[in-house]
Amino acid sequence: MAQKGSRKTVAKTPDIRTVAALAKVSIATVSRTINRSPAVSERLSKRVWQAIEQLNYFPNTHARTLVSGRSRLMGIIVENITNPFFPELIQSFEETAVAHGYEILVSSSNSDAAILTNCVRRMLERKVDGVAVMTFGEEEPVLNELVNHDVPMVLAEFHLEDPKASTILLDYTTGIHAAINHLVELGHRKIAFLAGPHKLHSAITRENDFRKAMQAAGLKPKKEWIVECDHTPKGGVAGFEKLKALPVRPTAILCSNDMTAIGVLRAAYMGGLHVPQDLSVIGLDDIDFAEFTLPALTTIRLSRTDLAEAAFEALRQQAEEPGNANIQREFLVSTSLVVRGSTGAPPSEA
Repeated sequence: MAQKGSRKTVAKTPDIRTVAALAKVSIATVSRTINRSPAVSERLSKRVWQAIEQLNYFPNTHARTLVSGRSRLMGIIVENITNPFFPELIQSFEETAVAHGYEILVSSSNSDAAILTNCVRRMLERKVDGVAVMTFGEEEPVLNELVNHDVPMVLAEFHLEDPKASTILLDYTTGIHAAINHLVELGHRKIAFLAGPHKLHSAITRENDFRKAMQAAGLKPKKEWIVECDHTPKGGVAGFEKLKALPVRPTAILCSNDMTAIGVLRAAYMGGLHVPQDLSVIGLDDIDFAEFTLPALTTIRLSRTDLAEAAFEALRQQAEEPGNANIQREFLVSTSLVVRGSTGAPPSEA
């Protein structure tokens, strides 16, 4: 006698109606809850999210986009994803976005205009609700593309006369002045600056702030002690070698970013110098690696969390409050000095 085969019951994939039935609310209430509408009370919202979790339900984001006309997707374009500053920034931006019910689309320009153009095209194809352009000086060739498509954007240190554009101002002045004052208090007078590439307006701003801070401290910055180099460890090595070749060498080096400073630390070690006994070094950014260098790097902290939150809030306001003439257009992110082991008194013979 043939045995009857057993048949397993395949669970039906839950949909919005299943969620509504379990939560004992209307389909419209589920939809509003998923879209983070303030019209849903906290009590009902909690019930809906509990039902979603219990059913392991995944909302159809494409359908939501078609209905609402909004993707709830924010784009972020960074300059160079190999620099630890930018992954840390992206992580903070995503955490903030997800907490507000948004997803993110990430692109890296790699300092290449053609790649940057493709980054923007991808953003437009995905119908993002806004774009955070965190390229610090390389965004100008593609800004018109975003403006022409009426896409809200936020720019770092760049003003654009467009109602859909916001600006994040970075207060380098406070941190750089604190760094120079710290070195002066330690007894340094021969202070050099490894500047970033002048194609970046952020690098120019940092260099100008260095000059002003030196003048405020009663010191005249020497032309040969201000060296332009890449924002990479190799740039730091190359900049250090130029300073080392001078007949009169500085006793302290302030760098335009931490990656450059890490290159200086390596070059100094390879050259037989001890930091900070022979040379003091300061970076800028306070990436996570900074406290793990040997010695730990004194640096100017630029909070990625503060920058990410400001960028997201600028885009959120533009996306959720269209036509509001009173939304915030400028956001300020401050800097501060973090003193660690890479700074000390200059050599006694200096």
